[in-house]
Amino acid sequence: MIPRLLLSLVLLPPALTAADVVIYGGTPAGITAAIQTARMHRTAILIEPTRFLGGLTTGGLGATDIGNKKAIGGISREFYANVHRYYKDPAKWRHETRDAYFSRKPHGNSTAETTMWTFEPHVASEIYAAMLREAGDRISIVHGERLDLEKGVVKSATRIRKIVMESGREFSGSIYIDATYEGDLMAGAGVDSHIGREANRVYGETLNGVQTTRAVHHQFNREVDPYIVPGDPSSGLLPGIGKEPGEEFAGDHKVQAYNFRMCTTDVPENRRPWTKPETYDERWFELALRNVEAGDQRISWAPAWMPNRKTDTNNNFAVSTDFIGMNWPYAEAGYAEREKIRKAHEDWQKGLLWTYAHHPRVPEAIRAVYRNLGLARDEFTENENWPRQLYIREARRMISDHVMTEKNCKREEVVADSVGMGAYNMDSHHVQRYVTKEGFVRNEGDVQVPSRPYPVSYRSLRPKAAQCANLLVPVCLSASHIAYGSIRMEPVFMVLGQSAATAAVHAIEQEKSVQEIDLAKLKERLLEDGQVLDFESPPTPVPTGSPKSSLPGIIVDDQEARLTGFDAVGHTAPGFVEAGYRHDGDSLKGTQTARFIPNLPRAGTYRVSISYGALANRASNVPITIHHADGETRLTVDQRRKPDGPGSFHPLGSFPFAAGTTGWVEIGNAETQGHVIADAVQFLPGEPRTP
Repeated sequence: MIPRLLLSLVLLPPALTAADVVIYGGTPAGITAAIQTARMHRTAILIEPTRFLGGLTTGGLGATDIGNKKAIGGISREFYANVHRYYKDPAKWRHETRDAYFSRKPHGNSTAETTMWTFEPHVASEIYAAMLREAGDRISIVHGERLDLEKGVVKSATRIRKIVMESGREFSGSIYIDATYEGDLMAGAGVDSHIGREANRVYGETLNGVQTTRAVHHQFNREVDPYIVPGDPSSGLLPGIGKEPGEEFAGDHKVQAYNFRMCTTDVPENRRPWTKPETYDERWFELALRNVEAGDQRISWAPAWMPNRKTDTNNNFAVSTDFIGMNWPYAEAGYAEREKIRKAHEDWQKGLLWTYAHHPRVPEAIRAVYRNLGLARDEFTENENWPRQLYIREARRMISDHVMTEKNCKREEVVADSVGMGAYNMDSHHVQRYVTKEGFVRNEGDVQVPSRPYPVSYRSLRPKAAQCANLLVPVCLSASHIAYGSIRMEPVFMVLGQSAATAAVHAIEQEKSVQEIDLAKLKERLLEDGQVLDFESPPTPVPTGSPKSSLPGIIVDDQEARLTGFDAVGHTAPGFVEAGYRHDGDSLKGTQTARFIPNLPRAGTYRVSISYGALANRASNVPITIHHADGETRLTVDQRRKPDGPGSFHPLGSFPFAAGTTGWVEIGNAETQGHVIADAVQFLPGEPRTP
């Protein structure tokens, strides 16, 4: 029996912990928000649900993506300057020298700079810890407290009064900042948000919604059967594959794929080999095995070298570390369901790597490449060297008075209330796998389109006034799916976290809501603190091609061709059709083909032409096969010469074809020297053919 006095103490509500600014989420944005609050002589509570600060930056993403680094200022640039300073010390180089590392021209770095953009995970943790200590005792850091998702946000009218953790612990402040990747505090406060892709028509965009046509990167370059029993649709689909992708450019609630950014090494004494997970189920890896057996010899990962012979290893090609389609419920799931999704990602990714490294159906030459790298034993030591942070590329996105869109990223519309800049490509990873009408598997959703450096609106960081007056959201900010794909870079999150904290302190000092603060004073302080708010840069050349609808005849584009290889995509040589063209990379000669199959409305004679952009690095003897009603005709084309027809089209001749899809034109690369281009084939109808 519990004594009465002790019982009364147990039942007392936990003490309320208060600060000027309460920050939920120890991501890079949360860390810079806390530091900036302290530098402005205000108190901050930084609440991190796990035991570790830094999110992706300390969780394996050491290959910093930003685009134009001139766009990064303030505390964010301080962080990368501290990385540079750290690695200037020769004692920090244990498995290689600094000179040896830089001789490999590592991702985004130059020895002429005073910043460094690649680093080991534990180094990021050390640097963040030092920066927080330097900020002083105005910052209180709380680990291991998760927001109560049901009743964790307590409001009076439009203001948050306090937030409540699952443990019952309460925190209160004048202003709150949601710096999580999921947007849980924002959702609890009743702020509007969106999950998934908007239709293009919603914000007048071109790169949003379902994207089968533009999904040319990280794509299958072989015809891979999707069915459990090959060739038998009645047997069902392999795991992770859906039937149809949905209407082109339409919106959905599907989310781009997540993965873990692994820190691997090739140093034998520090390398942990890939092991087979206890949950291994070969059905989940049958697609990868079939793809390899079909002849895809690409190494399906992307290791970017970090210091000390470590990597930040990311997704690459058709079947890689992205667990496509298995994260859709994550954003709105409870903690238990999220943990199941996280664990499923971990088990699948580990199983895939064991498969590529050890499965007998994988050629030994490929297996050897995967075995050369293994998890670094001196990273994530508390988690058996596996990254502790799932890469949540996108979850909730706030809907505020200004939604950042493709038009902002292209500088077609430039906001006046900048609080930082984005500069990366408009980039979405794949969202789903589906079956084509020909009966093969295909990935959908990957979009990669260049951006110019552009300002990010303050209005995209704060909610509508009617929904919450004292909340700022620098991570799950107000942006469309495709614009968020450009903004969602860790250095930008740091920039926006600092700006959010500056706005928070101004709201306190001016005794106003976050919607009512003086934007002129905000801009003045941001510039004083080294933030970069805007600058003009040369326009990014936007690749433009001729739409099929503008061309006569029946046009079959490379995105509709049946490809074996030809997975390299180009759009630099002018005159192409639609979004770009394919080429063979001047490699794997004799193994790559692109077959263009028209659906002809009637039998008859058709004049056949191929499209290519002539350059000196092209092949001069590209083999072409025309399969027509009277047999096959083989010829070669010199792609170094300008095409003889109109525009980029070179005529091959006139040939008889039956109606329908029995005819085709195939471009190969056997016995060629130089790049072989496969862009489009045109069929111009002539005289009808008499049966």
